[in-house]
Amino acid sequence: MADFFTEIRIPHQKFYSSAPFPSVLSPAPAGAATSQPASTSLLVRSVKAQRPYLESLLHRTGAVLLRGFGLSTAEEFNEVVDAFGFEELPYVGGAAPRTNVCGRVFTANESPPDQKIPFHHEMAQVPEFPSKLFFFCEVEPGSGGETPIVLSHIVYERMKERYPDFVQRLEEHGLIYTRVLGEDDDPSSPIGRGWKSTFLTDDKSIAEKRAANLGMKLEWTEDGAKTIMGPIPAIKFDSSRSRKIWFNSMVAAYTGWKDSRNDPVKAVTFGNGDPLPSNVIYDCLRILEEECVAVPWRKGDVLLIDNWAVLHSRRSFTPPRRVLASLCK
Repeated sequence: MADFFTEIRIPHQKFYSSAPFPSVLSPAPAGAATSQPASTSLLVRSVKAQRPYLESLLHRTGAVLLRGFGLSTAEEFNEVVDAFGFEELPYVGGAAPRTNVCGRVFTANESPPDQKIPFHHEMAQVPEFPSKLFFFCEVEPGSGGETPIVLSHIVYERMKERYPDFVQRLEEHGLIYTRVLGEDDDPSSPIGRGWKSTFLTDDKSIAEKRAANLGMKLEWTEDGAKTIMGPIPAIKFDSSRSRKIWFNSMVAAYTGWKDSRNDPVKAVTFGNGDPLPSNVIYDCLRILEEECVAVPWRKGDVLLIDNWAVLHSRRSFTPPRRVLASLCK
């Protein structure tokens, strides 16, 4: 056990094969962090010194919540993310509207508080996705606003048991994702990222090249663009843990990619173009909800997620709420 960190238990955790989900770390009594600036520097030094322990814990449990370390600002969060030493992943090809706050820190999805964001692996609909995600609670929600998490291999196992033929088709054909984008961001939509910020350019020829680099087909429309991605795998093999995972945005796209431009039923299909069965999608959503853990945010919380192991979502909330994010290769 690391000197600075102590594992604690909280009421919302679940246990799988005796491993807590998520694991929760607080300061050990000898190194109790305070809200003073020194607490951040102490946490940063401790993360750097205990990286093998922290990475091993993340690999074993899939998610690590750091609680009680006195972080209060985006700049402090940025320092902590840097201390882990993971390479930053530019947010190219993702659907969520986000704003850069400082350094490698962005807002999480800026869609309205009354909207839920369905379960997904981050950027599962593009070939280059983050391996790890950080979330930071800068402002606690008035109510709600949890970021539920669920272990991907558990979802795969339950779906394989209940719908073996459907899962076999997914493994054979993969999925195609289709999204219609405006020119600029639409903050009223959970998938409202315009093509300019999706591809980090206002030059159509550069956007086309960046789409091609992602293996994405880009079609220009009168007032924006349409992206078509796939077929790409819906089930992946996590070689570091020797297990299959439910690595897709199927439920998110089918139930949540809805706005003035997008029809969610058309947003995702089997890789051969066949429509997905609605009853199976909604049963998968029920399984996700059954297996998930939703820990209420506290100010200063940092949640580290292994994107190979865990899907996440966002519940609706009563403002205020400010959760920041950082993506890592």
